[in-house]
Amino acid sequence: MDYQSIITEIAGELEQIPKQGELAVYIPELAKVDPNKFALNIHTIEYQDYNFGDVDDRFSIQSISKVFALTKAYMIHGSDLWKRVGVEPSGNPFNSLVQLEYENGIPRNPFINAGALVIADILCDSLEHPKEDMISFVRKLSGNNSINYNIKVAESEKNMGYNNAAQINLMKSFGNINNDIEYVLDFYYHLCSIEMSVKELSKSFMLYVNHGVLMPENERLLNYSRSKRMNALMQTCGFYDEAGQFSFKVGLPGKSGVGGGIVAIYPEKYSVAVWSPLLNKKGNSFLGMKALEMLTTKTRLSIF
Repeated sequence: MDYQSIITEIAGELEQIPKQGELAVYIPELAKVDPNKFALNIHTIEYQDYNFGDVDDRFSIQSISKVFALTKAYMIHGSDLWKRVGVEPSGNPFNSLVQLEYENGIPRNPFINAGALVIADILCDSLEHPKEDMISFVRKLSGNNSINYNIKVAESEKNMGYNNAAQINLMKSFGNINNDIEYVLDFYYHLCSIEMSVKELSKSFMLYVNHGVLMPENERLLNYSRSKRMNALMQTCGFYDEAGQFSFKVGLPGKSGVGGGIVAIYPEKYSVAVWSPLLNKKGNSFLGMKALEMLTTKTRLSIF
């Protein structure tokens, strides 16, 4: 497969599409990002990279970090996780309070904000130094020890985090949050602020391409069953209330973030990360979604 030619062809076609969408202006630091940035990187099971654009630029991965947090919690607690968070698509916006209230404080899945807050609470219980331990884990997956939190982004989210505070307080009232609310929120905002490039993201997600085995160390972090379930959750819940559209048009498990990043995987073949900061109305990268739809169309490769 000539991935490089396909990526170059996709980039040329995307240039003909009028720019649409908005930056995530409700997080002040993200409102400062250059809206014209674009990057795409494929990392294959043969350790090859194919890319286009601003592939070395780091950006706030936001909700993509929920995959890393869930992985770490799953490694520690296994199926006990599902007593506190579900595995169903929400069908509602990622920050909806309504569903959370009538389902008694049990979030639909770990990738909406409420579910990620529960996972953050679980990690605050499980890790002696949550922020230090999690950034070490992300560095391990990516093979890059310079990856870090962006403190300005974390503070920016904290200052505007009224909805997240409402959700975690509601879940606390139902007994589904164990730790101090401010402690959990601080950890959660730091997770969202992690900065990575598309090269680093695509390499990190090779864990899910390779059925839970970290490459090239050949270290198993997730057993086959848990790896399968992680990929299933990304397929059904990784794009908020646009997960059906992503399955329909792209056909790969993946996860998006309001920083404009998307990562998707084709098991046993490759991981692909794309970054374009302008978001559609569902909170997903407008050009990122288009690029991945073109990729699976042109390669004729999807899990379906």
